[in-house]
Amino acid sequence: MLLTKMLMSLEVHETRSRTHAAEEGKDAPKRQKEEHKEQEGGKERPSKNKKPAEPEAPTKTKKLKGGESELDGKENSTKEYTDFCKAIREHLSVEDMRKILEANGQDASGSEDAVVPSCEDMMFYGPLEKCPTCGGQLECKGWKYKCTGKYSEWASCIFSSSNPPRKSDPIKVPEEINNDYVNKWLKQQEGKGYPKRDVDEEAHIFSGMMIALSGRMSRSHAYFKEQILNHGGQVNNSVLGVTCVVASPAERDKGGSGGFAEALERGTPVVSENWIVDSIQKKEAQPLAAYDIVSDVVPEGRGLPLDKLDPSEEAIETLAAELKLAGKRSVHKDSKLDKDGGHIFEKDGIIYNCACSVCDLGSEMNQFCIMQLIMLPEKHLHLFYKKGPIGHDQMAEERVEDFGNRVNDAIKEFARLFEEVTGNEFEPWEREKKFEKKSMKMYPLDMDVGFDVRHGGAALRQLGAAAAHCKLDPAISFLLKQLCGQEIYRYALTEMAQDLPDLPVGMLTDLHLKRGEEVLLEWIRDAEAVPESGPAADALWIEISNKWFTLFPTTRPYIMRGFEQIADNVASGFETIRDINVASHLIGDVFGSTLDDPLSECYKKLGCSINSVPEDSDDYKMIVKYLEKTYEPVKVDDVVYGVSVDRIYAVESSAFPSYEEIKKLPNKVLLWCGTRSSNLLRHLHKGFMPAVCHLPVPGYMFGRAIVCSDAAAEAARYGYTAVDRPEGYLVLAVASLGEEIKEITGTPGAEDVKSLEEKKLGVKGVGRKTTDESEHLTWRDDVKVPCGKLVPSGNEDGPLEYNEFAVYDPKQVSIQFLVGVRYEEQNMEVVPDE
Repeated sequence: MLLTKMLMSLEVHETRSRTHAAEEGKDAPKRQKEEHKEQEGGKERPSKNKKPAEPEAPTKTKKLKGGESELDGKENSTKEYTDFCKAIREHLSVEDMRKILEANGQDASGSEDAVVPSCEDMMFYGPLEKCPTCGGQLECKGWKYKCTGKYSEWASCIFSSSNPPRKSDPIKVPEEINNDYVNKWLKQQEGKGYPKRDVDEEAHIFSGMMIALSGRMSRSHAYFKEQILNHGGQVNNSVLGVTCVVASPAERDKGGSGGFAEALERGTPVVSENWIVDSIQKKEAQPLAAYDIVSDVVPEGRGLPLDKLDPSEEAIETLAAELKLAGKRSVHKDSKLDKDGGHIFEKDGIIYNCACSVCDLGSEMNQFCIMQLIMLPEKHLHLFYKKGPIGHDQMAEERVEDFGNRVNDAIKEFARLFEEVTGNEFEPWEREKKFEKKSMKMYPLDMDVGFDVRHGGAALRQLGAAAAHCKLDPAISFLLKQLCGQEIYRYALTEMAQDLPDLPVGMLTDLHLKRGEEVLLEWIRDAEAVPESGPAADALWIEISNKWFTLFPTTRPYIMRGFEQIADNVASGFETIRDINVASHLIGDVFGSTLDDPLSECYKKLGCSINSVPEDSDDYKMIVKYLEKTYEPVKVDDVVYGVSVDRIYAVESSAFPSYEEIKKLPNKVLLWCGTRSSNLLRHLHKGFMPAVCHLPVPGYMFGRAIVCSDAAAEAARYGYTAVDRPEGYLVLAVASLGEEIKEITGTPGAEDVKSLEEKKLGVKGVGRKTTDESEHLTWRDDVKVPCGKLVPSGNEDGPLEYNEFAVYDPKQVSIQFLVGVRYEEQNMEVVPDE
């Protein structure tokens, strides 16, 4: 995975209700109703029985007269539509409108608020065709038309348009609706085409909204007022009756203006200026709750969603957050019952603890749910239930229900909730893992028995004491402090925005991980057969994204597209989560136990021998030379980082071939392997595993192979952590490339890779840069060390920057050294003191 993962943001679909104070006065509601009616173009509820005198039926848009501008024509068309809507509401009941919609193949099942505008739109502009992407029903929602269909049980359709496809057929009216006005109007439209609905999306972003501006802002009030008015909204100098108040966070920190304080008293939403900016940029009013800036100062406030924070602010929030659910037998911290000695209830081999999630980007849904039965020492059984948007804890529904000794009632309620949330029965899932994904329903995360390393690993305050009592060599205990602490695993999950306090992604069963791997391979096969763009591609990529972020939840789901994003975010992310789960099982909860020397206990469980390499040894000097010769600075944004060696460890383990075994094999090369620090424990405990899949991009282009490089520069890209964490590790391994080595200069196809995997040939992928062969040396037992300086290879158009070597049999790779490195900023300008 290259460098730090970019984090994507998504609008969270939330609603906010509020009640205005009664002191607003008796005249205010009447005035607001009248203003609202004017803003809505005079639209009123259709009458169900009343049939007043019939006015002249309005006709559709006529040709523009000489000298009439196009803008005037649009205004006339809009006025005709507004007049038509007024008239049609007077002459048709809601039930009549439903019948007309049904007669024309339109959806008539919605509420009155949905049926009325849909019927008006259809009769004036023509019946809507089915969605061109999924074949679902299009629905008129304000100034846009959105699809209500779905691609599959995993994904709602995301198609929306201001100019949807329409039928040219005349409007059909059922015979039982014998209305003179409608008949006369239909007669006037015979032989005429439907007018085109010209919608300026930007002009209606804030339509129907009254907005107040408060206090000092980053730009003048006049600027923001102009933006609001230009995009359909209205600005009010008073907080009374407004949709929201816009202010800067700095204004909140200063205590706020009078209008700010009044908004807090009335429960009126107070949002940041970014709400205006983002709404205009995305051409749609964003959810107010996602930009709220005052909920943390209001008792029982809602809090700001994690995905709406700056990524650095989100990292600060989550890195220090307590893990609330650590595994299958862990009591959720929000229940408070763990402090009373509560434990997860078990009966007949079933553990009553479930965590579920669902991501559906089309409907802006990204939610989780926790259900637990918790038994207290006095034999009182409680049900804990928590459900809400991921990353927005204050918006979650949460309750604890005391069932006393009514065990059967508690079990029935637990099973009912599970079926309500997932659409499946609980017992078949828990016993046999039988599950059928239902549309818009959640999918259970199959938690394992144990402790997520974010709970079981050593916290920072524990590491000092653990090292002080450790009987291992100080250099080895230093390494174990890093590998057995929480920090490197928290940082890895933070980079992927999967460090959720409520969900133990570091303690999943092998079955859940296997499901993730199967889904990944299925996507790759499907993606190869789908065109790069078009409806089929849209459907595939949103389903891929929804599936992945349901199986492995994140605070920032987004629509992935292309093999590079699958490589960086799915394949690499899966391997990281898999390796963190290995670390969780290995470490357990030794730091929560009473062991005198937990680091030594972890070292025993690791099952390998680690020794510090002396700085004056030949091996140490050879490795430093190899690093210096084949390294090029890592660039992150505008900053360039060099690297220096901190320490080197020699490694032996039964998980991979010993040096005595590997030295007997042909074509041996000492090569660099890049890895996250969070993956190291699994490498040492179980050895290198081949890449999870084949993708036509660097890193995965050789398929299920162990890939190394003769350039430390390549490995350093993977080992780099972050500016505030400059330490990392590179791995040196001896790889036997076999009797036959195949050189590849381009990107191999799927069939070529399949052949390489079957034949288990050694592969050299030629990079644009290679090591100078005249400087290569031989280590011991004919092991080649390609430590020449980096020079052009002649393969200028190749996909790889540096040479990569692929080995398909893990028995041909033996880890020899861990090289602890420190990344140092090179182009930092030192400003002298004046």
